[in-house]
Amino acid sequence: MERVTLGNTEISRIVYGMWRLGDDADTSPAHVQAKIEACLEQGITTMDQADIYGGYEAEALLGAALRAAPALRDRIEIVTKCDIVAPVGRHAAARVKHYDTSAAHIRASVEASLRELGVETIDLLLVHRPDPMMDHRETGTCLDALLAEGKVRAVGVSNFRPWDWSLLQSAMFAPLVTNQVELSVLHNTPLTNGDIAFLQERGIRPMAWSPLAGGALFAEGGARVRDVLERIGAEQGVGADAVAVGWLLAHPAGVVPVMGTNSLGRIARLSEAAKVRLDRQDWFEIYTAALGHEVP
Repeated sequence: MERVTLGNTEISRIVYGMWRLGDDADTSPAHVQAKIEACLEQGITTMDQADIYGGYEAEALLGAALRAAPALRDRIEIVTKCDIVAPVGRHAAARVKHYDTSAAHIRASVEASLRELGVETIDLLLVHRPDPMMDHRETGTCLDALLAEGKVRAVGVSNFRPWDWSLLQSAMFAPLVTNQVELSVLHNTPLTNGDIAFLQERGIRPMAWSPLAGGALFAEGGARVRDVLERIGAEQGVGADAVAVGWLLAHPAGVVPVMGTNSLGRIARLSEAAKVRLDRQDWFEIYTAALGHEVP
């Protein structure tokens, strides 16, 4: 598995997303460990979390697995996110769902993540959503301080538009190292609306959440694209899902897909995407099927 550098941290080219960790029927430390081990066997070493996942409980599930098997911590990198306040779990008293990029909230969120995960450092911290009330100087100063204190190794954002990125970066000494955006064969607008071009111009790797379009590729509406993916997959001895992710990997921006599933069988096949080889016409055939018409 290819490894890539994001600022002061290094991650695997394919990341395991844990946003559904708490939805599994078995959330025991042993079962979570089995998922991590299935990833590690393929060279997938990076686990993607967020404070809000599982109603603010998913980080603790990962933390319990790491406490039960402490040696795992040195074999993985942990990504987590902050700034969404929803009226559940530890924020049940909130009157309304909102974003909070104040220094006090970010610091409290990081401390809570460190405690829940049972670790001393977060490998990559992302601001989860752009906050329309963000004081970029306060937020940027806080992120710089967390880096200087060693509580986080690298910082980035998620779901930011280019102007949100530029605003926050203007108030920071440290570089933002990634933007995790929704990106898939079906949700391909970031490839043409400037989001990916902005990062590519700066040599910054995007991370892609929901790279299989939340399962929509395998629903009735994805049939047209699925036919192309299945044909190419059959030619290369992999599944249609691997081809869909391989389509992202083939982009010159260096996209890092974040793959989420609770099935040990599917986890064991996540690395198949790295085997996919697409030439330019393959890539555009998939893109054309997703658009529903040929390119202009």
